[in-house]
Amino acid sequence: MSGRPSPRRVAGALCIGLMFVVAGCGGSGDETGAASTAGEAPAAAPGDAAGKDAQGGTNAQGGANAPARAPVEVPPDQRSIIYTGHITVEPDDVNQAADAAIAAARTAGGDVSGDNRNSAGDRSEATVTLRVPSAKFSEVMTSLGRLGKERNREVKAEDVTEQVVDVQSRIATAQASVDRVRALLARATTLGEIVSLESEVAKREAELESLKARLNKLSSLTALSTITATFTRNGPVEEDETDTTGFLAGLKGGWDSFTGSLNVLLMVLGALLPWFLALGVPVFALVAFLRRTARNQRAQPAPDEA
Repeated sequence: MSGRPSPRRVAGALCIGLMFVVAGCGGSGDETGAASTAGEAPAAAPGDAAGKDAQGGTNAQGGANAPARAPVEVPPDQRSIIYTGHITVEPDDVNQAADAAIAAARTAGGDVSGDNRNSAGDRSEATVTLRVPSAKFSEVMTSLGRLGKERNREVKAEDVTEQVVDVQSRIATAQASVDRVRALLARATTLGEIVSLESEVAKREAELESLKARLNKLSSLTALSTITATFTRNGPVEEDETDTTGFLAGLKGGWDSFTGSLNVLLMVLGALLPWFLALGVPVFALVAFLRRTARNQRAQPAPDEA
């Protein structure tokens, strides 16, 4: 048996040694990479956290990647609905009808937000804009239609429940975002961080106020409905058509004739009265003078005969 190792054993030993070398290099590389990464990664700055928070706030407020909202389930009596109404009425007196419409709105707990009246020749028109509680909307519309001959009516109802819920959700998200940035501002230490975070707070507070203003507008539109009432009148007031036959019609005709004749007589007397005063006083004075003269002549004694 020879003292030299066989070629097969030498090759096997070389393979095993090479495997250990490769494994050792790989482990050392991983540890070195991990250590390098840990050493180079700085702590998240407040400004970076604010940027990430801004991205999260955008997604929460319904960005392009935000999931679609499910339909809002709200009981029918709690839904937010905007009612608007337009009505055109031809009354006997335009101004009286407009005043009555305003009074009806105020009686229902509302008020008037617009009043425009004009008259040209025989045409008169008045347009009043009323804000009334939504619960009294139908009642007020009915009362307006009774102020004359109703010519036109239009009622619209817009359900804005989902808009209200969406804005409320965005307000909650925006408020939480403002609070988070304020917390970061309280922990800021450098001038750059403070300036950046103050700018971010101002921007988010402006967005929050805009959302609140939108919610207030929706709440106002749903709480008070808008009614636009137009009253028009062309020409003189039309007389009501009545029955011209029967006892009552004859009685009315006779009474109208009597009162008409009496009015004519009074007109004649009124026209002649100035003449009676102008001519009657001199005539009365002349008659009185002549009667006195005649009495004096009768009172004188007859002359004695010679």
